[in-house]
Amino acid sequence: MPYLNLRLAMQPDPAITDKLVACLMQHTRDILGKKPDVTSIAVDYVAPELWFVGGTRISEQNAVTFYLDIKVTDGTNTKAEKAGYVKQVFADIQTILGPITPASYIVIHDVRADAWGYQGRTQEYRFIQAQPL
Repeated sequence: MPYLNLRLAMQPDPAITDKLVACLMQHTRDILGKKPDVTSIAVDYVAPELWFVGGTRISEQNAVTFYLDIKVTDGTNTKAEKAGYVKQVFADIQTILGPITPASYIVIHDVRADAWGYQGRTQEYRFIQAQPL
């Protein structure tokens, strides 16, 4: 049940959006083991003249930058899985977009199971309900 928010400092491009979403869906499923049917992804574009790295507008640099924020249920992924995810997603986004500033970030938030959920039920509730009596 992950939620991903990808922000990009570039003009909107539906074809690139489709490639990025496919990449994120694949790695979120294959590396983090998350179910695609409850994976939610939002992609936001920010004008390059409004995003700064090192105090310089991205529009003045020969690169793109991004920020990926992903939320997963605490304790459902190992450090190695998260490290592999960050490495592979960064590499694939760079393949799709071309040169990327080093100050492009992927942040994985481990959210307590009692602090979030979907369909009106927390992850903690789902876990407890799935336990045999």
